[in-house]
Amino acid sequence: MSGDSRELQAVARLSEALFGATAEVESLIERALSTALDELEAESGSVLLADGSRQTLVFRHSLGEQPVPRGTEIPWNKGIAGAVFQSGQAQMIADVKRDPQHLGSIDERVGHATRDLLSVPLKRWGGAPIGVLNVINKRRGTFDADDLTLLTVLGALAATAIQQAEAFEEAKLAEVARAIGDVGHDLKNLLTPVLSSADLLSEELAELFARPEIAGSAELALSRELSTEAIRLIQRTGERIHHRVREIADCVKGRSSPPEFVACDLAALARDVLATLSRAAKDAGVALDLKGFECPPELLADPNRLYSALYNLVANAIPEVKSGGTVLLALHSVPDAVELRVIDTGRGMAPELCDRLFTGAVSSTKRGGTGLGLRIARDAVLAHGGAITVESVVGIGTTFTLTLPLRPPSA
Repeated sequence: MSGDSRELQAVARLSEALFGATAEVESLIERALSTALDELEAESGSVLLADGSRQTLVFRHSLGEQPVPRGTEIPWNKGIAGAVFQSGQAQMIADVKRDPQHLGSIDERVGHATRDLLSVPLKRWGGAPIGVLNVINKRRGTFDADDLTLLTVLGALAATAIQQAEAFEEAKLAEVARAIGDVGHDLKNLLTPVLSSADLLSEELAELFARPEIAGSAELALSRELSTEAIRLIQRTGERIHHRVREIADCVKGRSSPPEFVACDLAALARDVLATLSRAAKDAGVALDLKGFECPPELLADPNRLYSALYNLVANAIPEVKSGGTVLLALHSVPDAVELRVIDTGRGMAPELCDRLFTGAVSSTKRGGTGLGLRIARDAVLAHGGAITVESVVGIGTTFTLTLPLRPPSA
C-alpha cells in the first residue's frame, strides 16, 4: 500500500471515530490514542495535556502494555515530550536510551523499556500547543518518516476534535452557569426568612429564660446554652451560604472575588465545621474529634474559603468511614506555617487515585459524587499560597494535609 493511500485510510478511520458523534473530551482522547496505536503498530502510547497553572504536562490517557498512571505529571520543559511541547516540532527517536532528553523516571515507574518513540505536538487552531501525543516501540522494525507523517496528521485531527469537544462542553457549562445564577438568587431569597426567624427565636428565648421562675434552674440553663449555640450555628452557616451565593453570582458575571485575609480563629472555625457535620456523622456512626487546637497560632486567612476547604474534606471523609470509625481534624505548627490535617479511618485509596486527585483529572469515586469538594479545597489552599497533599493506605485510612503560611504572600 502506498504511503498516501495509507494516510487517507488512517485519516478516514480516525475521522469516523472522532467526529461520528458528539462525545466527551476524555472519550475523544482515548479514541485518538487507540487509533494511533493501531495504525502505527505501536506497543503503547500516551496523550499529555498541558496544565498552565502548574507548568506541567499531565498524562490524561495512556494505553498499551505498561500504561502510565493517569494524572502523572512531568515539567513541561523536561524530557522529549517537553521539548516537543516547547518547540512545537515533532520528533522521531530511533534509540531513546541514547537521547539526552529522555526522562528515565517514567520507564522506571511503570517497569517499561522505551526503545523508539514518535512525539508530535497537539496544537490549537491558532497554533498554540495544548499537549503532546506519544507512541512508543513499533512492534515490527522501527518507526520511519512515513510513520511520523501519519502521526502528525492524526495528531492534528485529534487536537481539532479535542477543541471541538471542549467548546461544546464550555457551551454546556455556560448554560449551567446561567441556571446556577438563577438558583443562587432564589436561594438567597429563601435564606433571608430563615435567618430572620433565627434572630426572632433568639430574642424570644432570651426573654423566656430571663423569667424569674426559670432563671434559677440548672437544667433549663443547660437547655438555654444548647439552644443559643444551635441558633448561633444557624446564623453563622447562613452567613456563609450568603457569602457562597455572592461568589456564585460573581462567577456568573465573569468576576472572581479575591481572598479577604483577616486574623482567623482556627479553633472556632474547626469547631464550626464539626458542629455543622455532627448530625451526618452521628447518623453514620462516625466520631468527629479535634486535636491540637488548644493554643492555635495567629493565622491570616480567608475564613470562608478555609471553612469551605475543611468542610468539604471532612464531609467527604464521613461516608468513607465504617460505623465506629473516626474523622480527626488536627492542627500542627511548623516554622512560619500551620498544618491542618483531616485524618480518617476509612477505606483508603489506591496510589494511582492519590496521584491524580489534585490534577485536572480529579473526579469522585463515590456514587453521585462530582469531585468538586476536592477542587474547592485545593483552590482555597492555593489562594492562601499553601499546599495540599494526601497520604492513603487501602483498608487503613486517608490523611489530607493543608499547609498554610501564617501570612499569605498576597496578604
